[in-house]
Amino acid sequence: MKKINLGVIGVGHLGKFHAHLAARIDCIQLMGVYDIDHEQAARVCSECGTVPFSDLDELLSKVEAVSIVVPTSEHFNVAMKALEHECHLFIEKPISSTVEQARQIVDKAREKKKKVQVGHIERFNPAMLAIKNYSLAPMFIEAHRLSQFNPRGCDVSVVLDLMIHDLDMILYLVKSRVVHTDACGVSVVSETEDIANVRLKFENGCVANLTSSRISLNPMRRMRLFQKNQYIAMDFMEKKSDIFMLRDQSQISEHETPAMVVSRIGVGDKARDIIYEKPTPPQVNSLEMELEEFARAIIFDLEPEVPGEQGMQALEVANTILEKIARP
Repeated sequence: MKKINLGVIGVGHLGKFHAHLAARIDCIQLMGVYDIDHEQAARVCSECGTVPFSDLDELLSKVEAVSIVVPTSEHFNVAMKALEHECHLFIEKPISSTVEQARQIVDKAREKKKKVQVGHIERFNPAMLAIKNYSLAPMFIEAHRLSQFNPRGCDVSVVLDLMIHDLDMILYLVKSRVVHTDACGVSVVSETEDIANVRLKFENGCVANLTSSRISLNPMRRMRLFQKNQYIAMDFMEKKSDIFMLRDQSQISEHETPAMVVSRIGVGDKARDIIYEKPTPPQVNSLEMELEEFARAIIFDLEPEVPGEQGMQALEVANTILEKIARP
């Protein structure tokens, strides 16, 4: 398979993992890394067998794609510079600081005919991948994303730090326009919101309730989907999904053993069974998979799994939430 020449920009806490994984993916040739901390860049390069660049333009002139893992405030400047060098972009979430910046990145990439993939990594979580072949039409969604306090990431609201993961997945699952937003948030230990609760109503009638906190004693990353005759529970920390379905007895297929029938509703001809399924999640490294999919999108001219437009949509909803919190 053809390899794409990739550079990693920013090799701090997350960027170093980008570099290490890119170095081992078959369809990627890691050409080098750039970081304003030259000593950190040198350390990462020694670990993954590549070279550090002290000049960003020099790195950009030698690659056809970049992984941008710098602070969000720098996403726009780095992305636009990379596009001027005719590079495809992998940008960690959120795509940028503002919707207008995101729109400029997307428009410039379209003009340059370059791919943009946004690093919404939970799309590649085994729990999410396990349900992709099911018919999904959720009408109520409940999401909880709670973490213990960590100063890293506290320069932005918990909405942009944590909740945006769930916003991206919910928009992907519902595929309908948000028509109403209620939100509240509280700053507890940082200068921005550390806990937030949001209720979204979609044009198709679906309602989503989201809670995100970075001051929880017990971490949690779960999402529950409710739809006609079906309930799905995803645990992103445990990387597993559980599915319960309501079916007429006549609809139960031969491969479903009695052990899969967990309960029965009704009697006689009107009886329906509750079927439990536990799909086998794929054993994947989510970050490695999203980097590989980015490379494959370039090689085979495919749309990235999380294109720039979808990253921008998640940011638009996040910004609406922040506005609601600021002006209830």
